[in-house]
Amino acid sequence: MSYEKIAARLDSYRNAMIDLQVKLTAIPAVSPASGGEGEAKKAEFLLGYLKENGFQEIEVISAPDLDAPSGRRPNILAYYRGRDSSKTIWIMSHMDIVPPGEASLWRGDPYKAWIEGDKIFGRGVEDNQQALVGSIFAVKAFRAEGIKPSYDVGLALVADEETGSDKGIGYVLQHSKAFRPGDLIVVPDAGNEDGTLIEVAEKSILWLKFKVLGKQTHGSMPEKGINAFKAASFYITELDKLYAIFAQSNPLFDPPISTFEPTKKEANVPNVNTIPGEDVFCMDMRILPAYSIDEVMAKVKEIGRGIEQKFGVTISSEVLQSAPAAPPTDPSAPVVKALQRAVRQVYGVEGKPMGIGGGTVAALFRHAGIPAACWARLDETAHQPNEYCIIDNMVGDAKVFAHLMLQD
Repeated sequence: MSYEKIAARLDSYRNAMIDLQVKLTAIPAVSPASGGEGEAKKAEFLLGYLKENGFQEIEVISAPDLDAPSGRRPNILAYYRGRDSSKTIWIMSHMDIVPPGEASLWRGDPYKAWIEGDKIFGRGVEDNQQALVGSIFAVKAFRAEGIKPSYDVGLALVADEETGSDKGIGYVLQHSKAFRPGDLIVVPDAGNEDGTLIEVAEKSILWLKFKVLGKQTHGSMPEKGINAFKAASFYITELDKLYAIFAQSNPLFDPPISTFEPTKKEANVPNVNTIPGEDVFCMDMRILPAYSIDEVMAKVKEIGRGIEQKFGVTISSEVLQSAPAAPPTDPSAPVVKALQRAVRQVYGVEGKPMGIGGGTVAALFRHAGIPAACWARLDETAHQPNEYCIIDNMVGDAKVFAHLMLQD
């Protein structure tokens, strides 16, 4: 009966949850790296809100940041003690958002949330305020019903998720002992429309920028130059062989293979009748954990040496991002099983443990030896103009969090 009482209480909080979404949207928390002031003002508001709603045990861990007007990037850890303190059930959401982007693409002010039907629109409402609000109200429902969760509950409201997490959960993990290997860590910042995706593993990420140097010359006299664009094109074609070289498949992931794709292409010469002496392109590589970034880089350079010899060019590469895959969370880990039970109860679907090609902050927990799972029911409008949160998802996800908190 405890879950039914809390679920009913959460249904009654629907309008209050919308109200908190509107208030949070009006406090932009954009990283200084993206032209904003950081999370200090939003954190100050949330600290007041948490205290007004019964949270007495709150820890603030602030990472220094001279680029932020406040000089700091606050991270909030709020606790609600349960019947057993041998472990903590953590819901980790993030306060920061990305900039709105092109204003003309929005139907309204991205910082003045508005309602259309069953959706709230505004920057940050799905990424990640849906989870942030849901986690707060899950605990609020426990308080209102006078029910203790099975174990301690921790809400981690962190900074800097959108620009690397060095001043967010990465900083917290280095400067706090709040998180323990036996804790259940849920990061509701990845998911799908029906709530069936439970993310337990990620691929390594390798972003490379290549510069191919030849010799510029007139388009009518190619013999006097070295066409860097042509050499780069052949290099891209040869790099496609990485699919065959690193061909292992893992059904845990979607897609189940490593991917090696050319993406950004920089402009070379501005006119048609000049053979370019320099060409620059980038590649996005997502590598299954079975292979190391070092062995992929070695093969990339080996292929590059062949192109250099064939065309007489010089090739250099710059690593734009290199993130080795963290050890995956076991699909049978307690956090995964608990999420499956909760999702089945609330949404009537079966959660499936899967790996993804993108990166999430759950990897930081996994690197620290703490199993973590990513889950949320999302329409995946994050970072888009007219970002929205489905209100039923916000309330439903709060029920999933509450169900987790009740499980033994």
